Amino acid sequence: ATRTKSADVERADSGIGQMAARKWRNRASETLSSLQAWEAHRPCTDCGERDLPVETDVQNCNQRRADLCEKCRKRRTERKESVLEFVNTEASYGEDLRIIKEEFYLPMQVAGLLSQEQLQGIFSNIQELIDLNESFLEILQEEIDQAFDQGDEDLMTVCIGEIFLEFVNMLPAFQTYCLQQSSSVNMLNALEKEKELLRIFLNVSQNDNTALRRMNLRSFLMAPLQRVTKYPLLLSRIIKATTEYHPDHGSLREAKSRIESHLEHINMKTKQEGNTWTLRSFRQDSKKKREVINIEMRETALKTVGWLREETRFVMEGSLQLAQPPDGQWVKKGSKTLKFQNMQVLLLVNIKRVSESSLESAEAGPVKDAVLVLIRDKNNGKFHLLREPLRLSNCIVSTDPDCDDTFELIEIRREAFVFRDSDRARTHHWFRQIRRYSRELGSWKKRRNALPNIMISTPHTRP
Repeated sequence: ATRTKSADVERADSGIGQMAARKWRNRASETLSSLQAWEAHRPCTDCGERDLPVETDVQNCNQRRADLCEKCRKRRTERKESVLEFVNTEASYGEDLRIIKEEFYLPMQVAGLLSQEQLQGIFSNIQELIDLNESFLEILQEEIDQAFDQGDEDLMTVCIGEIFLEFVNMLPAFQTYCLQQSSSVNMLNALEKEKELLRIFLNVSQNDNTALRRMNLRSFLMAPLQRVTKYPLLLSRIIKATTEYHPDHGSLREAKSRIESHLEHINMKTKQEGNTWTLRSFRQDSKKKREVINIEMRETALKTVGWLREETRFVMEGSLQLAQPPDGQWVKKGSKTLKFQNMQVLLLVNIKRVSESSLESAEAGPVKDAVLVLIRDKNNGKFHLLREPLRLSNCIVSTDPDCDDTFELIEIRREAFVFRDSDRARTHHWFRQIRRYSRELGSWKKRRNALPNIMISTPHTRP
């Protein structure tokens, strides 16, 4: 009896009586009802809409798909199919490239049907395209396999846009091939009429070689042209099935814009060279035209500096106003006394590649050199250099508080330039970027806080 009484006292002292216990039970019941109501109207994980059909684990073992509305389920299915189509067609394209090499190029080379120069004329840079396809396809397949291994059956973690932008330097290789296509076909036609053994080899290959699917060499040589023009369509399908909140959405749009700009550029170059055929044309707007112009300027700049494409990074590019002051007195008089001319300016840096697996690494390696390329506006459809590139290792970049809408670049022992942009903030951005590489690369960079030697005769230099 004593023990029972003691227990009653302890229960009373615990602070949980019958009323409190009833309240907790009611609250627990309310919480359970709220959870059940939320479960009945849980939001879709993709679009956030509610009123989804309730499904048990038995009805759908994949809980992620049970949390999707019907529209998003269909979209994920379409996206998965589009991603797999992109990868599978890339694999088929690569197989056609290997057929070109193994069933045509190598047998013709071994048999001595054509000289090396003639083979080069017909097959162009086919080996470069093969190497690029193998690397690109390897990364794509690794992403697909990794997604499946991690249980991502919808391939939502596969970012085709990001991968495409990493391999964006394959586009100039397509351009080289496309621009030589017309002359390649003409050479093949001429040689086939001239060389009987070549004609016999091509006929026998088409009719008896099962690997060729009864297609002739000309059909296979069209594979790179067909592939590069199909990229925008494949990317558009993935974009349509990818929600704007997906991390790859922006990269997909940029990749599509880049490939369309290169196709327009190839069309333009084809017309300039007098060829009658062109790639499939695309809608031209002001943005596309600017991108095409940028591609052409980059090619001019690369040809001028002679750097490898994969070791070159374009830091800034655009239109600037340029003046060459005769002396330093313009500072006191102001920039209004200077005569400016419009100029296209490109800031290029030569870097050491960080990784061999990526053709255009986002990680900047050690900077070996940096130049400013000055290009006059187009004249007679072509760009012309104002002068040889300005090496920033031989330049001092400065600004003056009294002329904060300009900055000055002095090439040691040579000449000075004053630059400005129509937008003051962009002028300052140009100044900071150019000064950065000038200080990093200058042989005098460790002396006097990156100022030039005091013995150098530059009276108008300002810190």
